[in-house]
Amino acid sequence: MTRLEHRVHELTVGQLAERSGVSVSALHFYESKGLISSRRTAGNQRRFTRDTLRRVAFIKVSQRVGIPLSEIKKALATLPEGRTPTVEDWARLSELWRADLDERIAQLERLRDDLTDCIGCGCLSINKCALANPYDRLGDEGPGPRRLLVRPGERPRRRPARGEDAETPDAPAPCGPDC
Repeated sequence: MTRLEHRVHELTVGQLAERSGVSVSALHFYESKGLISSRRTAGNQRRFTRDTLRRVAFIKVSQRVGIPLSEIKKALATLPEGRTPTVEDWARLSELWRADLDERIAQLERLRDDLTDCIGCGCLSINKCALANPYDRLGDEGPGPRRLLVRPGERPRRRPARGEDAETPDAPAPCGPDC
């Protein structure tokens, strides 16, 4: 990787791509969506200010945790004069996304923990399904894998651990010793 000299204040799209780890086409896409901006030289080449590296890093990290580009754009639009996010800005913006991230984490934990059991999808094809979801009673709650879905503002339904009382509120019916 080419190290950028400290006195370089503007980057070509290729330099920005190499240093940020984001493809040139993705940078063009970000620019077309108003997430980053450049100026054009007399030869119509793009030039990005060096602080665009931080803006691209912000976009990349936000996407990595599942924040949609539309939300990232809204967040960046709250910054004065379209400046690059500071540490304080990142803290404020990430706090706004905390509830959504917590919901995503809960969904991923359920997926990790319950995918090998009956997920309440209605297939009734796994031996455990007939015990955990008799007659597809979870279908009354709506479509999809009912045991994996976590709706916004709702805590995920917890399965009772072995030996734990199955009458815990919101806990599904016990599946028996073979679950």
